[in-house]
Amino acid sequence: MTPAPTTGPSIRVLILDDSAFMRTALSRIIGSEAGMEVVGTAPSGTEALERIPTLDPDVITLDVEMPGLNGLQTLQRIMSKSPRPVIMVSSSSENGAGSTFDALAAGAFDYVPKQLSAASLDILHIRNDLVAKIRAAAATRRPSTAGTFFRKQPQPAAPELRDGVLPPPLIIVLGCSTGGPKALQEILPTLPPDLAVPILIVQHMPPGFTGPFAHRLNNLCSVTVRVAAHREILQPGVVYLAPSGTHMTVDRSSDPRGALSLDPHPENCLHIPSVDIMMKSVALAFRSLAMGVILSGMGSDGAEGMMAIHRYGGLTIGQDEATCTVYGMPRACAELGALTRVVPLSQVAAQIVQASRSRRLA
Repeated sequence: MTPAPTTGPSIRVLILDDSAFMRTALSRIIGSEAGMEVVGTAPSGTEALERIPTLDPDVITLDVEMPGLNGLQTLQRIMSKSPRPVIMVSSSSENGAGSTFDALAAGAFDYVPKQLSAASLDILHIRNDLVAKIRAAAATRRPSTAGTFFRKQPQPAAPELRDGVLPPPLIIVLGCSTGGPKALQEILPTLPPDLAVPILIVQHMPPGFTGPFAHRLNNLCSVTVRVAAHREILQPGVVYLAPSGTHMTVDRSSDPRGALSLDPHPENCLHIPSVDIMMKSVALAFRSLAMGVILSGMGSDGAEGMMAIHRYGGLTIGQDEATCTVYGMPRACAELGALTRVVPLSQVAAQIVQASRSRRLA
């Protein structure tokens, strides 16, 4: 659901796309939303860079694949000369997905996949996603130096919210959304190859992006990262990424290590895969021997799942507000009282390693 518009000045959006059709379609979506206005469009990166100082948009939508100055090159120049939130508009092709992840690493706020058929744009498919992300992006804009426009000032880590010695986990589950790809690329490459537990991840992603993202992470990491497969038995030191369009759950009825189950049902969830569904199944199967981690993201998916792990006595870690791109999912967990500890992103990997160090799966 798109957040309700806030009072105050309209969100000023600049649309950059080499396709006249796309510029018109996106302009209609954004221009029809209360509290938003399209202050300009541009068919090329060069023209957009010339117009940004005058137009001073709050948010820019940027096509990933363009002739001449491409999306990544344009983004890099925006971040260098006039940093502000940029939402990439990407095709779901393998090349488009790879370029999108490069853009996120270079400072893009988030991305929206464009659903193109032979001659039309699936407007209804992307409208809510695009509008919600523009609102979230505009809310993060801060005056600062290049490349850090949406980074809040560093704050000390919050104290532990619950004392006591917890048993080492047998499994770690992690949920994230907006800001998640960048966070995962910071956390996972620092994990050791002999990690004693499996990690299950739900990262909200559209179809066509999960495979390239898993491949990218696997090339960066010492641990193995792959897209989860149905009925796969969990192994230590392996990171399983839930595929788009299916929920990922775990049961231990046939093997104490746990077996993955992939199913598109229930279909009435806001997100498929759902962080809540994954975490609730793991809490039920592993009880106090599960560890939950919630990272940057819009909305509240994961709050109920983290609370389930917390109630069974498992360790729950939330990313702090200062290091989140969007402090939505961790905030929902904190407000529910579902977190054992709140730490900055730079400490999440250490929390995982420290918790899992003394136990290995048989």
